[in-house]
Amino acid sequence: MDNSNPFPRDALAPDAQVISLRCHSITQFDPQVLAQAFATRPKAEVEEMLCRILESIAQWLDQVEEGLTTLCFKQIDKPARRIALLAGQIGLTELAVAAGHVGRCAVLGDAFALAATIGRLERAFDQAVTEVWDFRHR
Repeated sequence: MDNSNPFPRDALAPDAQVISLRCHSITQFDPQVLAQAFATRPKAEVEEMLCRILESIAQWLDQVEEGLTTLCFKQIDKPARRIALLAGQIGLTELAVAAGHVGRCAVLGDAFALAATIGRLERAFDQAVTEVWDFRHR
């Protein structure tokens, strides 16, 4: 038997509860948060803040990915919650929601859902970076 497969055949028992995680087909971004920051602070200060936040999110995302790679689901929930918090602070709604779903899947120990939601989280982060930097040029 090959124990290297993180997704065993019997991972989802017939009586297991199925949880629906709603995701949106478009990027959800609340530009008001950044608009207010740019309106009340010097541009360089806001850009530096955004760089720090996005860098922190990237570091937390690395920890999430490492948790999946090592199948240590217990180490995924905390960085996922941190991502959700930081993303919410700068209006990256979809990123925050996806991070919340990752944390939920990690707590439940659902490897299939976790792999899928981490993929969604990674895509949301890529889109969020684009949204933030495009917003600067509006």
